[in-house]
Amino acid sequence: MTIISAAAATSGAVEKREDLVTVAIDDIELSVPKGTLVIRAAELIGIEIPRFCDHPLLEPVGACRQCLVEVPDAGNGRPIPKPQASCTLEVAPGMKIRTQLTSPIADKAQHGNMEFLLINHPLDCPICDKGGECPLQNQALSYGYAETRFHDVKRTFPKPINISANVLLDRERCVLCARCTRFSEQIAGDPFIALVERGALQQVGIYEKEPFESYFSGNTIQICPVGALTSAAYRFRSRPFDLVSTPSIAEHDACGSAIRVDHRRGLVMRRLAGDDPEVNEEWITDKDRFAFAYGRGEDRLTRPLVRDGNVLRPASWPEAIDRCVQGLKQAGSSVGVLTGGRLTVEDAYAYAKFARAVLGTNNIDFRARPHSAEEADFLAAAVAGTGRGISYADLEAAGSVLLVCFEPEEEAGAIFLRLRKANRKRGLASWTLAPYLSGGARKIGATLISTVPGDEAAVLDRLGDATDEDGPQLDNGSVILVGDRAAESSGTLSACLRLAERTGAQLAWIPRRAGDRGAVEAGCLPNLLPGGRPVAAPTARVDTQTTWGIGSLPAAEGRDADEMLLAAADDELAALVVAGVEAGDFIDPQAAIEGLEKIRFVISIETRASQVSERANVVLPVSLMEERAGSFINWEGRDRPFGIVIERPNAISDLRVLRLLADGLGTSLGIETPAQAKAELAELGPWEGVRAAAPKIEPSEAEVPGVTTAVLATWRLAIDGSRAIDGEPFLLATARRPVAQLNPKTAAAAAVSDRVVVSNDRGALTFDVVLDDAMAEGVVWIPRRSPGITVSEHLAAAAGELVSIGPPQELVLAGSGSAAAATSAGAGTTDLGEVVR
Repeated sequence: MTIISAAAATSGAVEKREDLVTVAIDDIELSVPKGTLVIRAAELIGIEIPRFCDHPLLEPVGACRQCLVEVPDAGNGRPIPKPQASCTLEVAPGMKIRTQLTSPIADKAQHGNMEFLLINHPLDCPICDKGGECPLQNQALSYGYAETRFHDVKRTFPKPINISANVLLDRERCVLCARCTRFSEQIAGDPFIALVERGALQQVGIYEKEPFESYFSGNTIQICPVGALTSAAYRFRSRPFDLVSTPSIAEHDACGSAIRVDHRRGLVMRRLAGDDPEVNEEWITDKDRFAFAYGRGEDRLTRPLVRDGNVLRPASWPEAIDRCVQGLKQAGSSVGVLTGGRLTVEDAYAYAKFARAVLGTNNIDFRARPHSAEEADFLAAAVAGTGRGISYADLEAAGSVLLVCFEPEEEAGAIFLRLRKANRKRGLASWTLAPYLSGGARKIGATLISTVPGDEAAVLDRLGDATDEDGPQLDNGSVILVGDRAAESSGTLSACLRLAERTGAQLAWIPRRAGDRGAVEAGCLPNLLPGGRPVAAPTARVDTQTTWGIGSLPAAEGRDADEMLLAAADDELAALVVAGVEAGDFIDPQAAIEGLEKIRFVISIETRASQVSERANVVLPVSLMEERAGSFINWEGRDRPFGIVIERPNAISDLRVLRLLADGLGTSLGIETPAQAKAELAELGPWEGVRAAAPKIEPSEAEVPGVTTAVLATWRLAIDGSRAIDGEPFLLATARRPVAQLNPKTAAAAAVSDRVVVSNDRGALTFDVVLDDAMAEGVVWIPRRSPGITVSEHLAAAAGELVSIGPPQELVLAGSGSAAAATSAGAGTTDLGEVVR
C-alpha cells in the first residue's frame, strides 16, 4: 500500500495537521482532513468516480446515485451492507472503500443506475446542444451497458418551456440531479425553480406567481450535466466540436471574472464561466455570459469618418489622421482627453501618455459619470499605486463588512456571490448604508443603516463606536466597501477614510466599470500621473519624464470631465479627444452634448456610432474587446490579462491609433504594442514618494423633503438599457421591471397609491409603486436606467436632489413652482416606467 497525505497530493509540500483521517481507497492509503467526502478523497489520488449531482461548490445531496462505491469496512470492522453514494459519505478513520475499478459490486451498481437513468432519457444526442460535451453521454459509454433492455414507450413532455427568457427546459432530458435548484437556492439566492411532483412525474418547475428572475441564471445551463437546460440565444446554433475556445476576462464590471469564449468562423457563439478559484470560482453573471453581440449592429464603425460641412463621410486612414493632426495643432495645449470605462490598462496608459507627452496637457479624465474633485483626491490618496489590496478571499474571511453607496448584486456580481457564500457558510455580518434594504442586500444577510441620500458622510462619522451594540462592529478584521456612487454625496469618501482610520478596518473602492481601476493606475486623471504619482509633485514629474524620455511635463492639474465640457461651453477648450464615452453616462446628457457641439474640433475614437461620434469632426474606428489583447485591473488591484479571441486582419486598437496621431504630430509615443505599454508602466512602477493628501471634506446636509417632494435615490441595475446589451433580446427581457420604492408614510402624504409621477423642472417619469416600511421617509428610489427610460435624460438629476412626487392626475414640478397636468401619465402599459411629456 502507498500512503499519501492530502497536502502532498495537492501541492507537493507536507503540512502537519492534527485533524487528518487515514483511509484506504482501492488499497491505496491516504490521509485527508476530517469531514472530507469519499468522492473528493478519491480525486486526490487520481480515481474518477462517475457522478451527475455532485459539484464541488454545491452542498452534497446524493440525488443521482451514480457515484456508488462499496464500503467493506466502515472503520469499525464492519461493512456497510449496500453500495453508498460517495458524494455524501464522509471518511472515517480506518475506512476502506472500493470503487468501480476494484469492486464488481460498485461496478454493477453504477451500470444499473445508468440503465435506470436512461430509461426515459430521449435518444436525441445528434440534435442536443449538450452533445459532444455531455457528462451523461460520456459516462453512458464508460459506465453503461452497450444495449438497452427497455423497449416500452419513453416518457415525453411538451418542450421547451421557458424557465426564464434566457433559460429553456427540456424536461424529458432531466436526470433530477438538482444542480440547478441547489445553485439557485445556495449560490445565487434566487430559489424560484424547484423539483416539483413526485415519482415518475417529478420535474423541474417554477413558481407560478414568481418567475425565475436571477442575474446568474446562465450558470444553471453550464452546470447541467445533461441537455435539460439550454440557452435561448445559443440553442441549435453550434456543436462543441465546431467551436474554438479561448480564455478571456469579462468586460462588464470591475470583478475581473474569468470566462471562456467559444467562437466559430470569426463569430463569438457563446461565453462560459472560467474556472478561477481566487476570483469568480466557477460563476459569472448573465451579463458577462450573454452580452457579447453589442458590436454586431449596423452602428458598428468600420471605416474612418471625416466631417464635410454637416455630413460625416467615409475617408481613408491617412486622410483621417491628417485631419486630426491639423485640428490638434490648431488647438495647441487647449485640448482635453475623455476616456470611458471600456479601455484596457494598456490603452488607458497610452491615453495618459498621449495627453501629457504629446498634447502637453493634464486635461484627462476617465470618469464619464457623476464624479467630484473629492473623488479625484480620494483616488490619488487611497487607491492609485497601492497595488493588490483586499482580495476575494479576504472578503470571505472578513469579520464584518460595511457597504457604502454600493449594491453588490447590481454592480459587482462576483463580490455579491462571495459575500453571500460567507454569510451562508459562517454567518458573515454585514451592513449597508442605503435608503432601503434591496433584494441583493437581503440575500447576503445585510442589516440596513437607513440613510437619506446626501447624508452618508454624517452617518459614517457616527459609526465605529464599540459600545453601540446596534451599530456595525468594525475592527481591524472588518472591510469597508465603497462604490463609485459615493462621489455623488459630498464628504462621503472623506468620511470613509476617517472611519477606516478610526476602526482599523480595511477600505476598498469598487468601481462599476471594468476599466476604471486600470485607468486610475495608468494616470487618466487630471491630478495623477501613472502609478499614483501626483501631478503637483516635481519629483513625480521628473520620475515620469525620465522614463518617457521627454524634457518636461505640464505642472498644473488639469480639468476633470465636467470642467472640460463647461470650458467647451465657454469657448475655453479648442479640441477634445473622446474614447468610449456615452453622453447618457453624465448626469445631464443634454448639457454634455451642448458642450461637445461648442468645441471647435472633436475626435471620437470609438467602436460604435454614438451621440458623441455624430458630433465629431473625425471618427476613428477601433477594435472590439474580442479583437484585441490587453489586461484589466480588477477592484482588488489584480492584473487580469487576456489575449486576442478573434484575429481580424485590419483590427486597430486605441493604442495604435494614438501612436499614429503622435507620429503625425511629430512626437513619438514610444510604445507600439500592449506588451510594450505594460512593460513601460511596470518600469515606472508604483509611486514611492509622498502620496497625495487625503481629502478632508466635511459632511454635507441632506435636502429636506416636503409633503409633495422627496429626496431622489437612484442607481443603475445590472441589466438595464445599457448599449452593452444591444443585440441580446433574451437577456434584455430579463431586466427587472422599473418601479419606485416609497415609504408608506411618504406615499400617503403625497396621495400616492399604486403609481407615482417623479418630476422636476426638466421632465417627469411615471412608475408603479412598491411600498416598503423600512424605506427611509421622504425618499423615493427609482432605477437610474431601464429599457426605454433614463433618469439623466428625463430628469437630469443626481442622487440627493429634491424631486416632486404625486399621483398621475396632477403634480408640481420641483424647482419651478408651477403646476403641470399629467392626466395621461397613467395610461398605457404598467410594465415600464413612462415619460410624462
